[in-house]
Amino acid sequence: MSCTVAISNSPVFSPATRVPVTSSLLFRSASFSSSPNKSSETLTLTKFPSFTSSSWSPSSQLKILRIQKPSPPAATISLIRNSTHCSTSPTVLKRKRPSRLNIPVVSTTFGNFPAATAELVEAEGEGYYICCKRGRRGAMEDRYSALVNLQGDSKQGVFGIFDGHGGAKAAEFAAEHLNKNIMDELVQRKDEDVMEAVKNGYLKTDSEFLNQEFRGGSCCVTALIRNGNLVVSNAGDCRAVVSRGGIAEALTSDHKPSRKDEKDRIETSGGYVDCSNSVWRIQGSLAVSRGIGDRYLKQWIIAEPETKVLELNREYEFLVLASDGLWDKVSNQEAVDAARPLCIGINKPQPLLASKKLIDLAVSRGSVDDISVMIIQLQHFADCPQFRCLKTVE
Repeated sequence: MSCTVAISNSPVFSPATRVPVTSSLLFRSASFSSSPNKSSETLTLTKFPSFTSSSWSPSSQLKILRIQKPSPPAATISLIRNSTHCSTSPTVLKRKRPSRLNIPVVSTTFGNFPAATAELVEAEGEGYYICCKRGRRGAMEDRYSALVNLQGDSKQGVFGIFDGHGGAKAAEFAAEHLNKNIMDELVQRKDEDVMEAVKNGYLKTDSEFLNQEFRGGSCCVTALIRNGNLVVSNAGDCRAVVSRGGIAEALTSDHKPSRKDEKDRIETSGGYVDCSNSVWRIQGSLAVSRGIGDRYLKQWIIAEPETKVLELNREYEFLVLASDGLWDKVSNQEAVDAARPLCIGINKPQPLLASKKLIDLAVSRGSVDDISVMIIQLQHFADCPQFRCLKTVE
């Protein structure tokens, strides 16, 4: 399969120019397979470029990056211009290509990777579908990651949505490292005490990012599907909502300073929480109380996640992971109601279209924030006869 970038108003190419892009736009995370012949594949959105243009309008062509699972052979890059004078095939414009860029499996740095100029990013993989839209506040700060086929098992995967603030560095770092750190902890513990493994994965990622001496932070929500269980964790206000027979159930609780237990924790540790323009903030600054990074508020902004473990069953239909750009404008039940007709009960489900529909709904209600929506088809991973809540850790 291929990736396609549509770029408008280019000084070199016509608006109809389409550029197939290789999978080098994406990180490939290390495999956690116990067998040398089996590998896991991850698609991680590593970097959006800075934008100076105004928000999209109907009169301008939307810049879109479409990402799909790369095909086994290495794809080539060609430039194609559609011509109104050619009725059979497009004219191919050839140009000399630079030498191939090799991206390491595990990189010691982050952010210095090629990316297409895009206002909307679409991607899909084995059982998951993602759409990200840049808001009107500046550069895109949302990121996502997906690792599937863990240890060669198609019923296993780990996914994440990361909403950066104060820049994209923390979100980029978390997207590259958090899932891997969680898996490393699980392997070390031989899959025992999965909630402690996830917690340590979050804390390790936070510590590693702080050692980079960058500013900014990131909210996170992750979903681990392993051994028939769904393990959902969050730090911040990214949220996970599951559809159970069409009924929306929030699997996470937003970490905001207005939450009584969070407010008490902050004040006990010497901080303060106040409200300005109807927004509760810590030290008059940040409107979330947990996340990765935020070194100058680290005394109060903790990275420890809250985690819930569920036993999967086909009764649970799909999971929505999204940044607050969606949830600030769309309720949990509205999200399920809008997405379900495109995901359940039809011959050809269209979860990617469902994720775009949710973004359109939030934008139509005035959202100016970055919005990222991932839909995970749980029936793709479920193989257990029952589904029940095992326990919750706070």
